[in-house]
Amino acid sequence: MIVSASRRTDIPAFYGEWFMNRIEAGFCTVLNPFNPKQESHVSLRPGDVDVIVFWTRNPAPLFAHLRQLDDRGYDYYFLYTLLAYPRQLEPNGIPEEESVETFRRLAGMIGPDRVIWRYDPIVLSSLTDAGFHRRTFARLASALRDSTSRCIISLADAYKHTEARLCPLKESGVKFQRYTKTALSRLLPPMVEAANGNGMTVSGCAEEADLSVNGIRPGKCIDDEYIRAVFGRDVSHRKDPGQRPACRCVESRDIGAYDTCWRGCLYCYATRSPARVEQNRRRHDPCATALLSL
Repeated sequence: MIVSASRRTDIPAFYGEWFMNRIEAGFCTVLNPFNPKQESHVSLRPGDVDVIVFWTRNPAPLFAHLRQLDDRGYDYYFLYTLLAYPRQLEPNGIPEEESVETFRRLAGMIGPDRVIWRYDPIVLSSLTDAGFHRRTFARLASALRDSTSRCIISLADAYKHTEARLCPLKESGVKFQRYTKTALSRLLPPMVEAANGNGMTVSGCAEEADLSVNGIRPGKCIDDEYIRAVFGRDVSHRKDPGQRPACRCVESRDIGAYDTCWRGCLYCYATRSPARVEQNRRRHDPCATALLSL
């Protein structure tokens, strides 16, 4: 079994104590996001877990616990999102220099093969136009040279709740741009060139559009082939049925909860209500079996 920790929130940044309590206990419970009264049990015993996949923007709070995970025999890798967006899009974003340094520290601790850079999602706007992305991506790729060999990109998807959060920016004059073929042809090839020049491959995440013409092959964030190559483990090759049709990730068990990330990024699909995030933040119990309980 692959444990996803988590597509729904940033467990390393905000819920490390809860996670390690659950590792100690050997299990956690997860509420069904579509039916909170339905609860499932997920074993976290080393013998039942093939790999833990951490999704994060700040793994530093978990650094003190990595040796414990190693000693218990867990295999794990990090999907590390690093974008360097302006505060208008990321009100509680981490300074670029700090994020880069943390990324490098993590790669130094566990090896660059176990840290994957996510430049995700790509938001095209008058704040973050193609020129912004070309410059920022090239700068970050250079800074992360030798700290990773893989980069995953994706284009921002529109959801009703993200569109609502972006409305004040639009009303203030910020313009959001469409992903036309022309726009992508100007944006993506220079990014691929910058990545390749710094020893990285680039793949796409859950993209319905064919980006191969721009040098980007379809990828998997939870990747059976990568797991076999890095950890020597054969895991399920079955596509995760709970993900979007264009997602190529193999099946996993996600142990997170929506509306629990405090970062406040306006484009984030995992936050539907900032007010609910604050409510969940106040009631979180690190000793509970579930990250979010009724």
